[in-house]
Amino acid sequence: MFFEAQLRRLAENLRAAASIPLRIKLWNGHLIDLAPEPAVTVRVTRPSAAIYLLMPNLAWLGKAFVEGHLEVEGPIREVIRIGEALSRHRPAQFPLSRFLRRPGRHSRRSDAGAIEYHYDVSDDFYRLWLDRNMVYSCAYFRAGGEDLDTAQEQKLDYICRKLMLRPGERLLDIGCGWGGLICWAARHYGVDATGVTLSRSQHQYAAARIESEGLGQRCRVLLQDYRDIPGDESFDKIASVGMFEHVGLKNLPVYFGAIHRLLRKGGLVLNHGITAMDPDSREVGLGAGEFIDRYVFPHGELPHLSLAIRQMACRDLEVTDVESLRPHYSRTLMHWFTRLESHADRAKDLVGDRRYRVWLVYLAGCAYAFEQGWVSVHQVLAAKTGGTGMETLRWTREYMYDEPQPAADRTRSLPAAMGAAGTRIR
Repeated sequence: MFFEAQLRRLAENLRAAASIPLRIKLWNGHLIDLAPEPAVTVRVTRPSAAIYLLMPNLAWLGKAFVEGHLEVEGPIREVIRIGEALSRHRPAQFPLSRFLRRPGRHSRRSDAGAIEYHYDVSDDFYRLWLDRNMVYSCAYFRAGGEDLDTAQEQKLDYICRKLMLRPGERLLDIGCGWGGLICWAARHYGVDATGVTLSRSQHQYAAARIESEGLGQRCRVLLQDYRDIPGDESFDKIASVGMFEHVGLKNLPVYFGAIHRLLRKGGLVLNHGITAMDPDSREVGLGAGEFIDRYVFPHGELPHLSLAIRQMACRDLEVTDVESLRPHYSRTLMHWFTRLESHADRAKDLVGDRRYRVWLVYLAGCAYAFEQGWVSVHQVLAAKTGGTGMETLRWTREYMYDEPQPAADRTRSLPAAMGAAGTRIR
């Protein structure tokens, strides 16, 4: 009776403060409606689980869903909106979770462990909801209505065009995932591509993919920390896509310092990553950051765009172009969510009910976060100073947006000298 009375008191307060279309179904079958036409029903499985609604934030509500303390019925967008509304109107006597960031150590060992936790789940699981190239980052929608496969290939090509890749150039992809970008760049642009990852399963997958696509002479993947890549000025172009979120704020000088060391003078680097909206690079509030840190991306930290640009400038990387892709990521995440939900049974067989629920609420919640402007994602193109990097850039951005040339046409136009040098173009 105590928990039911507390929930009814909470419902009275919320009805007076906001219209939240939520129905709470109690363990004893009693119903509590917070609005006349509830769009979402939350079933409280037992009296003690009521605490998650009595002191809600997105971390607590996410945990309750993942652990099965609360069961939810309703459209996922409405579920997320109601979760936000409950978090914003929680009782004042219950403080919100910490808003300031909890910095991680970001040692080589801890970073490898975090990558293993997130990525070494099951290639078959990721294959259920990623595109055919297994690209786990924001897609690029030229028109808006493309399917996921098309949008991801457009993103891969967009990165190659921004970097102005040329046959024979040496490309490094830091955090190469399952090898989508290095294979695309090697096949369609004739570059010599190297990818590095800390994920053993991604390394194995990418290596097998390179072999199966006949790209072994000019494409490779290494199981390696970016800090341990040897050499100086070893690469003409560098890409880093969805990687620097794992670096840590305090390690940004090390990260961009490594890029500066590895990039030739005048070379170009494209950094594509999620960025904080808070100018002080604090994590998303309402408990969202806490949930992601605990269940999804341990030790992840998002820098504000201004911090990223400053750290690049401090490492003699001159920023030449910045583009926000925030709407693109919201749409990408909803594609992922829809595909995962449509393969629910298979996903549960692969990773279990609990982990399936983690990814389901994570993808839907992140789509909402990008849609609402809680976080953003930016592509930042920069040139290493001390060379002719700026001189190699075009006068306008038109080269980035021209209609992509068919792959077959690109490969036919590659210089014959490439073949004489032993590079196979397919």
